[in-house]
Amino acid sequence: MTDLVDGDEGPADHTRPPAEDAAVPEFWQRLGLPGLADVHTHFLPPRMLRKVWAYFDAAGPLVGTEWPIRYRWDDEARVAHLRRLGVRMFTALAYPHRPGMAESLNTWTLDFAARTPGCLPSATFFPEPAAARYVADALAAGARVFKVHVQVGGFAPTDPALDGVWGLLAEAGVPVVVHAGHAPVGTTHTGPESFAALLARHPALTAVVAHLGAPDYAAFLDLAERYRHVRLDTTMAFTSFFDRFMPFPAAELPRLRELGLAGKVLLGSDFPNIPYPYATQLTGLDRLDLGDDWLRAVCWESAAALFDLT
Repeated sequence: MTDLVDGDEGPADHTRPPAEDAAVPEFWQRLGLPGLADVHTHFLPPRMLRKVWAYFDAAGPLVGTEWPIRYRWDDEARVAHLRRLGVRMFTALAYPHRPGMAESLNTWTLDFAARTPGCLPSATFFPEPAAARYVADALAAGARVFKVHVQVGGFAPTDPALDGVWGLLAEAGVPVVVHAGHAPVGTTHTGPESFAALLARHPALTAVVAHLGAPDYAAFLDLAERYRHVRLDTTMAFTSFFDRFMPFPAAELPRLRELGLAGKVLLGSDFPNIPYPYATQLTGLDRLDLGDDWLRAVCWESAAALFDLT
């Protein structure tokens, strides 16, 4: 697959890819959708968000490249922008990098969702003795999606401290967005092997693999085909920024199409922590030329079914 250059014209299509954010509503309206559902966005406590942005600014070891944050705005401005784009469902994905953080993050993200229409109640966890308790508390408080970042957290998905947590989530049928792949920088516990070991223990887990599992796309597509409840999100894939390092193999596009039509590929963006306009993600998807039915499934219908959106 050749690199995609932001702003270039793509193949003719009924939808016409949006060149800039202002054109995003026209994109989903042409598809006949009520809006967009983005399963992979981030809202964090202000102090933590500033630290995350500083890490990106410094191109920290787990980032590995220059990564200017496009939407360095306050919460209100970012929510307002998502609404202007027509993003009707989004998430407040947070993730701890050490013990003792997750429970307070859950308090903040669940409160944020409660006062922010359109935000799916979001939570997280870390391998620690209290994890099963506070995950159960988050579920009781209405959490509808969880986030785990294996790379940043530096732990194995199969850590024994998480056995009870995975069991709770599998039983509840609540999805967890898992950054399990090596992108952008691999660590000891990232990659398809570790994630496959988790699924072997908890085959009923509803999991959404972030970034399509980049760069091991084929292996993560295999897992999505093998396990009924495994899905993938499109976060940053098919953008020129990502394609510089880990382009999606053209030979796997037919499988991606089939999985998308089967409801197993969801729109993700990583907003606001992206170095390009939000529209670039949609442009990249449109240029794959996998059809409007595929775009409708990815951009709204599959998430609407998974999260019972109306």
